[in-house]
Amino acid sequence: MALIAIGIAYLTFIVFVGHLVVGRCMVQDRRGVYPGRFQPIHWGHVKVIEWALSKVDELIIVVGSAQESHTLSNPFTAGERILMIRAALRDAGIDLSRVLIIPVPDILLNAVWAKYVAMYVPPFRYAIARNPLVVRLFKEAGYEVLIPPPYDREKYNSTKIRLMMIEGNDEWRNLVPPSAAKIIDEIGGVERLREISGRD
Repeated sequence: MALIAIGIAYLTFIVFVGHLVVGRCMVQDRRGVYPGRFQPIHWGHVKVIEWALSKVDELIIVVGSAQESHTLSNPFTAGERILMIRAALRDAGIDLSRVLIIPVPDILLNAVWAKYVAMYVPPFRYAIARNPLVVRLFKEAGYEVLIPPPYDREKYNSTKIRLMMIEGNDEWRNLVPPSAAKIIDEIGGVERLREISGRD
């Protein structure tokens, strides 16, 4: 009897572990990663996120160059960008329970970059990207790449948005979600950029 009880307990344990492994694999199979610097997040980014969430159950938004801030290319800290992203997704009515936002510092080794990103985030199957280098690196690392539509990239461009801020062109406010613009105002983001650029 004792041996039968031990055998049943062992089989129950094996089945339990099997469910955990299968469950983890199923979640991994439906999870994607979307890397970007989001300096700042704009409506084009939001459209890509909405598109990605129509393809996957859970999306990891990787805030790249997380160590960078207070430069012309990367004026906002990783923490500020995370706040902007969350606020922007709320503006768009996106379910935040389906999104993880994870900051990842740069690594200057392209050949291992995708695996480096994977160390910082939960397991994933899909990468969401349009940048040819990023697409190539994820493919070489064995991930499936989903390429989103461009969503008016000429208009929604973070570099141009930062330039508008520097030049005092308030049109940038129409290109980013209202809550993100509010955070930029609260942290003095425009003033920061203008001072860094040497503009009065």
